[in-house]
Amino acid sequence: MVSHKETVCVTGASGFIGSWLVMRLLERGYFVRATVRDPVNGVLGIMKACDKAKTVRRIIFTSSAGTVNVEEHQKNVYVENDWSDLDFIMSKKMTGWMYFLSKTLAEKAAWDYAKENGLDFISIIPTLVIGPFITTSMPPSLITALSPITRNEAHYSIIRQGQYVHLDDLCNAHIFLYEQADAKGRYVCSSHDATILSISEFIRKKYPEYNVPSTFEGVDENLESIVFSSKKLIDMGFSFKYSLEEMLVESIETCRQKGFLPVSLPDPSIFEDKVPTSDDKIEHKTGAGLPDDVVPCKKTEPVVIREKTDACMPAEQMCA
Repeated sequence: MVSHKETVCVTGASGFIGSWLVMRLLERGYFVRATVRDPVNGVLGIMKACDKAKTVRRIIFTSSAGTVNVEEHQKNVYVENDWSDLDFIMSKKMTGWMYFLSKTLAEKAAWDYAKENGLDFISIIPTLVIGPFITTSMPPSLITALSPITRNEAHYSIIRQGQYVHLDDLCNAHIFLYEQADAKGRYVCSSHDATILSISEFIRKKYPEYNVPSTFEGVDENLESIVFSSKKLIDMGFSFKYSLEEMLVESIETCRQKGFLPVSLPDPSIFEDKVPTSDDKIEHKTGAGLPDDVVPCKKTEPVVIREKTDACMPAEQMCA
């Protein structure tokens, strides 16, 4: 707990990461100022305002693994000084390419501005963030992580050799880095790596009702994982709490409770015409596409947070 009340500002506070971060900050005794929509000028607008105010002592920027490893030839291990290849992103235009491009450009511009103006700036680089959530829409990262269930093949390439971090671990890492006086630079925040085969195997055993595929086109059974090293963060004294199995179970159970996943999926063709998006709920009613023997999901009461941040370039960020 903080020894005295401090005020922090969380931008993108209505999003998947931002909403959970606000909750954890309040629990730790911070005053929180939250914005529900990103400023028009994005991260540079925030940094210029912080610089002008002269009262902000540190900025924590939520970056993305997409700023690190999007390149033609993948390495076995990625660390903080790796950057994605912008020319490769522009030429390939793969799934999520606009997000990878915008996050990389935003972070590079932020670092340039911070160095030019002497701002205390730290970026945290999460891999695929999964776990429970308190927003009213299905987070894009869960759409990707749970794509073996929904058969959303466009996302398979992202988790082919995936890396994961629990939402709660990520938010605690934000607070940890804010509170560490010696923290500086970029920090990878990733606790587990796994191939799409191992993810699917776990889901298939834990939730056999989803009939998750056991093989994927172009994926060798001996495919090795790619590691995002969190050594720098761990060496600072941070500890991850959650197992990969806990992350997946909490993600699936929350999606089921909120109606984003059916309780069972006996026929894989159910999702051929309709793949869940961040705004969709799967309901059991005539014409909804679910077979009659599928148990309907229980609906939950809507939560208070209703605003959404731009899915192309979220700016969950903490300033104090």
